[in-house]
Amino acid sequence: MIVRRLIGLLGWLVFTSWGTAAAGGFAVPEPGRELPHPQRHGSHPDFRIEWWYVTGHLEDEAGARFGFQATFFRRAAAPPGLGGDGADGFGRSQLFLAHMAWLEVETGRFHHQERLNRDGWDAHARVGRLDVANGNWRLRMVDETEEAMELVGGVRDVVSFRLRLVPRKPLVRFGRDGVSRKSADLSAASYYLSFTRLEVSGEMIQEDGAARPVRGQAWMDHEISSSQLDEGQVGWDWVSMQLEDGREVMAYRLRREEGTDDPFSTLAWVDREGRVEQVKADGFRWMPLREWRSPKTGGRYPVQFALEGKDPETGLSRRLEFRPLADAQELTGGAGGIDYWEGAGDVLDEDGRVIGRGFAELTGYTGSIAGRF
Repeated sequence: MIVRRLIGLLGWLVFTSWGTAAAGGFAVPEPGRELPHPQRHGSHPDFRIEWWYVTGHLEDEAGARFGFQATFFRRAAAPPGLGGDGADGFGRSQLFLAHMAWLEVETGRFHHQERLNRDGWDAHARVGRLDVANGNWRLRMVDETEEAMELVGGVRDVVSFRLRLVPRKPLVRFGRDGVSRKSADLSAASYYLSFTRLEVSGEMIQEDGAARPVRGQAWMDHEISSSQLDEGQVGWDWVSMQLEDGREVMAYRLRREEGTDDPFSTLAWVDREGRVEQVKADGFRWMPLREWRSPKTGGRYPVQFALEGKDPETGLSRRLEFRPLADAQELTGGAGGIDYWEGAGDVLDEDGRVIGRGFAELTGYTGSIAGRF
């Protein structure tokens, strides 16, 4: 416990001290700048913050359901050439944090783990191609034509898995030319690239040691930025929804310290062919329905909520409700120093029918995260 607290304190200090600096010296996303394939999927060290994020729903052959999350973070202390990396091959300018989480839907058991490493200390993010790793966790592109990926991960001795992720829709770019603005400050933006529907196949090994085939679907985000939030924003709520009709919805709500929603909040519909229709903050409502209070952190998370707005396919008003598959899906501090809720859920329509599956992320409910992103 003492070691964990020391590691958590170190992680918090690193994240806080690096996060409070302005974007000066780092690149800033610019509309009109094309990120070529396959380089766009790799690391971009001229930006300060970058993450590769995969969430999904799986089933085994017996029909048991599971939710999973795998996130690889890269964070730079200084722009390239100014980080003081040594000749010993161990980087001093890059920090790598990774999170894995696993939900057993039937029992509600939720497990998570995180790792913190420096460049060269058992972690990397390759430039020019998708290949990120932290210890034996790894996400890499194995077929650049098909853009198929392999994810190897696990959570302690609870589960390990090897999954193949194959896009069933084209890569999506959210925002103007793929630049997602987070505030009036032009530097608070990211290149936001997503595979919104990935077919997943592979195997998992649980505590009994038996390998079991699994299948399902996943969502992958890749964000590249040097600053995500401004000082007046305390956190964000984000959701991805994969609907049974072949469409997807992505929305995020940026929350301000005075309790209002930021006007740079957004919602996007992705049609069956992968075309995106963006909706500004005044074109939809994010309505919290039920809170869950964490017994560990005291955070009160709005784990059940609904989105209301116009369906671009019908032109009619639409309500989509996110209902978590388990309330206790909180990832707590540790090496990263940030507590947040990240969980799998079902998507319901106005009549309470399940019409899809989703994942939600809720941050800033145990303290503001402004300045850390």
